[in-house]
Amino acid sequence: MLYPISAAQLPARASLRFRKFSLITLVIALLMCGGAATLAHAQGYERELDAPGRVELRVKNREGRVTVIASGEQKGISVRANSPGAPVTERDVRVAASGGVVSIDVEREAERKKVEVTGLKRSAAKQAALERERIDITVRVPERAKVHVETEGGAVDVVGNVSSAEVQTDTGTIRADVPLDALHYSFHWTLSRPRFFSEVELPKIKQKRGGAYEISGRFGDKKAKQDTRIELDLTTARGVVLFGVSDAAMVPSDLRERALTEAARAIIRSGDQDLTGAIRKVAPRLVGDYTQTLPPRGTEPTLTSARRNPFNVRIAAGQNLARLQASVTDHNGRAIGGLSEKDFAVFEDGQERGVKDVTQSSAPFNLVLLLDVSGSVEERLDFIRKAALNFINTVSSQDRVAIISFRDDVQLISDFTTDRRLLAERTKSIQAGGATALYDSLGYTLVHTLKPLRGERTAIVVLSDGDDNRSFIPFPTILEAIIESGALVYPLYIPSGLIPASSAAAPESTLDPMRARFLTLTSRADEEGRKLASVSGGVYYPITRLEQLQRAYDDVVAQLRTAYTITYESGADVRREARIRVRVARDGASVRLSPAIAVEAKTTMP
Repeated sequence: MLYPISAAQLPARASLRFRKFSLITLVIALLMCGGAATLAHAQGYERELDAPGRVELRVKNREGRVTVIASGEQKGISVRANSPGAPVTERDVRVAASGGVVSIDVEREAERKKVEVTGLKRSAAKQAALERERIDITVRVPERAKVHVETEGGAVDVVGNVSSAEVQTDTGTIRADVPLDALHYSFHWTLSRPRFFSEVELPKIKQKRGGAYEISGRFGDKKAKQDTRIELDLTTARGVVLFGVSDAAMVPSDLRERALTEAARAIIRSGDQDLTGAIRKVAPRLVGDYTQTLPPRGTEPTLTSARRNPFNVRIAAGQNLARLQASVTDHNGRAIGGLSEKDFAVFEDGQERGVKDVTQSSAPFNLVLLLDVSGSVEERLDFIRKAALNFINTVSSQDRVAIISFRDDVQLISDFTTDRRLLAERTKSIQAGGATALYDSLGYTLVHTLKPLRGERTAIVVLSDGDDNRSFIPFPTILEAIIESGALVYPLYIPSGLIPASSAAAPESTLDPMRARFLTLTSRADEEGRKLASVSGGVYYPITRLEQLQRAYDDVVAQLRTAYTITYESGADVRREARIRVRVARDGASVRLSPAIAVEAKTTMP
């Protein structure tokens, strides 16, 4: 939850600016217009007010999101509201201005009257309907405004050079992006242990009376003038506080303080700075304590430093000859076979070299089978074991296979071996249960299992539902590590409910025979699976019927077998760090070089 940068290390005029707001989606339907007119058309509502002096803004929005942006270019006050449900009217967004104080009370008129008349609490069904009818509001104010925001479950985003910001929520996420020149901050959790994520170092958590917690401190000049100071007071019952986060995708799914897993410790031991840095942000104290127990690191290159020139993939093949390996795929990511010397062109630092020989590679490869065993359903565990055995029987007897299972931590079932009987025996030791740390397990595979094999053909086949909920490492960080590693990734994603439902002896004997037809992957899992395959040069397989699994196995093996060894004339004076590119004369084709990545699309040869 903390990042190892002290306030003293920050520039004198340092400030945090969010470049993206992906956690709190800003849905803006209308462009702001001049004057004091009120507009309510389509789904949105907007209004502009004059700001005669220093502004004090008070917003209450129980059911929706609130975004407040303070800008030096903003002269008046702009209010914009919209909803995914019914259109928003001025009766739903009540704005009052008096003496520089602007109050905004947001609530559906019909629902407000019903609650006022009956005094009844909302049912779960009604609450779901209200979520669809929620109203999200964005307010733009001049700099140095005082801001007060209150929500229940709605997210709150405060951006810019405000004079002060006081935010209260029940379960909503609060994100603050304010200058650090002269900041006094105080974060409070009243009914839960703190959950927060910060890109700058914060002090230790203080436990208060009644089970409350607090984090408070200062940044910047303590003697700054009053008109430049910022007071930030954020209070939530059970919500999350984000401070200085530029991209919400970098925030892990689980921010609770927890012990380091074996996957996390292996990543720290590897010395990979990017992956370790991601873990440190979630558990700074634990990472620091564990690092102190490790012996001093020598000159062994880390995963990152070993990848400084990903384009130099040459291997000497005799006098003035070099050799490399290439995989060629079409625009759908499918391997292209049947190519020969006339289809390839090789360039060293932009200079074309003559291709002497091209042969389709039959060299064995090293393959990691990464198995998701989170959850505790027995038939799911039986299925995972059978799926592992089926894959072992699909690959060539010369290929080396390693098996790693993961839940909230990893379990190395077997290191690389060609002994199929040993692999089959080891699958019996797979244990199930717990949460899903997919990204951490991928990191572990890269730095622990594949690192000793740099320069060899490597691939990772992931059998999972794709929904990570426990990793220290966020998805963008593991995506970058995969890009740099050169490992092919083949995600085979199966909806979590599909396996138990399809394990029954006969569909007609189940309680709901139609159930499996509607089981789908989450949108996040589907998107991330496609990205993992795309950036690595692998193929993504969304499994909707279990009979597709063996076909996916067969296809993965076929994809890995379709690689080419290219021998070409290398320049006598070529630089050691020369950039190597390969083009192929096929429409929309892409080339991936081993062991690192160099991809270039080519429609026709020059």
